Amino acid sequence: MRKPARPHFSSGPCAKRPGFSLAALEGALLGRSHRAAAPKAKLAEVIERSRAILGMPEGWRLGIVPASDTGAVEMALWSLLGPRGVDVLAWESFSAEWANDITKELKLPDVRLLRAPYGKLPDLGAVDWARDCVFVWNGTTSGVRLAHADWIAPDREGLAICDATSAAFAMDLPWESLDVVTWSWQKVLGGEAAHGMLALSPRAVARLESHTPAWPLPKIFRLTKGGKLIEGIFRGETINTPSMLCVEDALDGLRWAEGIGGLTALVGRAERNLGVVADWVARSDWADFLAEDPATRSCTSVCLRFRDLAGEEAAATAKRMAAFLDAEGVALDAAHYRDAPPGLRLWCGATVEAADVSDALLWLDAAWAEARRAA
Repeated sequence: MRKPARPHFSSGPCAKRPGFSLAALEGALLGRSHRAAAPKAKLAEVIERSRAILGMPEGWRLGIVPASDTGAVEMALWSLLGPRGVDVLAWESFSAEWANDITKELKLPDVRLLRAPYGKLPDLGAVDWARDCVFVWNGTTSGVRLAHADWIAPDREGLAICDATSAAFAMDLPWESLDVVTWSWQKVLGGEAAHGMLALSPRAVARLESHTPAWPLPKIFRLTKGGKLIEGIFRGETINTPSMLCVEDALDGLRWAEGIGGLTALVGRAERNLGVVADWVARSDWADFLAEDPATRSCTSVCLRFRDLAGEEAAATAKRMAAFLDAEGVALDAAHYRDAPPGLRLWCGATVEAADVSDALLWLDAAWAEARRAA
């Protein structure tokens, strides 16, 4: 049975782009200050190429920030929330983390948690757009994504704060319906970890410049000075020291994306991979999508569950299968997220080849058979 040429299915850090080698990083400005002209120009290039590929509207700011997507989300929460009540949508691990931070760390007095179990979305119609709203676009640990933005009011008074880390560059984000969008380099374009991206609409900038949080902000969260946005952050003047090796890697991924046809091609690759999995699931007698509604199935973090197993039996089977796949070198890092229901998770984003997905799925059947024999 043929093995995938690239068995990398981790949901973060994710597979490098096809054809990647360390030779792509030879232009990295190592041993240089990130504040010098040439390195700063590279940082600005990451920003501008990202804006162009994503089709970000004029007037939006985009900056490189510390601590991956987590850092970008936390900067937004700690800097923007407070003036209005907040609705938080939670349907998987990371959205639940943001809900926890808002309620237990920031301790905001007016918070509504709109929850749903793994595999489902909360009641989107219950969101009150006189309030701010915090949500993920794609549930990285549940494989459940938002299908559209029709539920976001165009005349909203509150801000739409969206963690899009496993959606950006693989899904067509509705910028006109969003006010804050975050992601990291380590997801769809396969960049290295530790760097986040923070995109702010004019409405979000207006909030930053009119609102002073009631709590102290550490240096790495500060986006304003003297009541005005620190514009340098959005021109490549990073708050802390970035890795110029990672910067070169990010540029390599962005150039690859441009070379294959930009966002349309990236989305097409991810959706094609999802289609391969969907065809296989339709034939499978043991696997199903964790996402219950086909319209909400993620094309990046594809999460699978067992049709007829639950509890400890499902957990033991998932563990055996992940170990088998790893030992055979056919689907590395395919275990479900630790807080998610037992099953498997395959990253199917734009850097993954459809042929490798197809080959890996055959090995999932072999892993299932082996795990059940050992049960």
